[in-house]
Amino acid sequence: MDQRGTGLSTPLTCSSMLQLKSAEDLVDYVEHFRADSIVYDAEFIRVRLVPDAGPWTVLGQSYGGFCAVTYLSFAQEGLKQVLLTGGTPPLGSHCTADAVYTACFEQVKLQNEKYYQRYPEDIKIVQEVVKYLSESEGGGVELPSGGILTPRGLQTLGLSCLGSSAGFERLHYMFETVWDPVLVPGAPKQISYNFLDAFEKSNAFNTNPLYALLHESIYCEGASSRWSAHRIRADHDSNFDAIKAAKESRPVLFTGEMIFPWMFDEFHALKKLKDAAYILAEKDDWPPLYSINALNNNKVPVAAAVYYDDMYVNFKVAMQTASQIAGIRLWINNEFMHSGLRDSGSRVFSYLMGLLNGKKPLF
Repeated sequence: MDQRGTGLSTPLTCSSMLQLKSAEDLVDYVEHFRADSIVYDAEFIRVRLVPDAGPWTVLGQSYGGFCAVTYLSFAQEGLKQVLLTGGTPPLGSHCTADAVYTACFEQVKLQNEKYYQRYPEDIKIVQEVVKYLSESEGGGVELPSGGILTPRGLQTLGLSCLGSSAGFERLHYMFETVWDPVLVPGAPKQISYNFLDAFEKSNAFNTNPLYALLHESIYCEGASSRWSAHRIRADHDSNFDAIKAAKESRPVLFTGEMIFPWMFDEFHALKKLKDAAYILAEKDDWPPLYSINALNNNKVPVAAAVYYDDMYVNFKVAMQTASQIAGIRLWINNEFMHSGLRDSGSRVFSYLMGLLNGKKPLF
């Protein structure tokens, strides 16, 4: 099922959102695009498509898993079985943006260490790119779409490249062609168009702006995020200051699944959404997304794949959540990363179904 605002479910694009006449109107509209509303949609569809409006089995990958746990919280009658893959959300005191990003930054550091262990030659290359960007006029170079690539923008490559099975290789191959070849002796050094184009495609904000607008809100219940990732990053500034790291000949660390306020200045696709983003960051009346009481008394069979090295859904937080869902069966492994379902869908699906159907051992 395409979730609200994505795929064929009235997708919210950079251009379509401009139909809303003000930032306030846009906020009033997109605040209904979180997991609670998605569950209402699913229930609306279920009772009209499933024979006799019977319960159905749902599989939730990543944020889809968050939605499935919201489903378990408020509409268990609609569920026959639930499969979660890399999608066990934070609950209670852990369901705050600050708690999530505090844990996230620690995992991101580990992923950076692994990346540079695999490709140590990239340490110097990334340092050179950071120095080039910081010394360029305006603190960066123009991107094909009209935005600007800065050192901190470069670090966001970690969002799509540090947490999936082939991400390290994809990031490495990008830096293999970061510089234009010198065709004429004495020509100035410059970042290649191919690299700049690949950078923009890696973040995909031009085709998926809803992600940037609502990302931090998925962790909010009755509280605002107040640009949580940006604030928590300040506590780790000694590690994530790209310019300082390059000057001191230290590895430049990439960031992870984080949205920062300056992105709405530097990424062209997000510029016109800036005012709405700032309003959303201060919004403090978000409704509940989960019911711990309902989860403690869950009657629906649930099986979850929990990935030990998951950069997007912290392992410790996922395990704390699992302890609150009655009857859940877990497949804990470090064979896969967050992209396990994409990398080996039939195996992951079959294993989880085996857990639910008694074909896999309890221990």
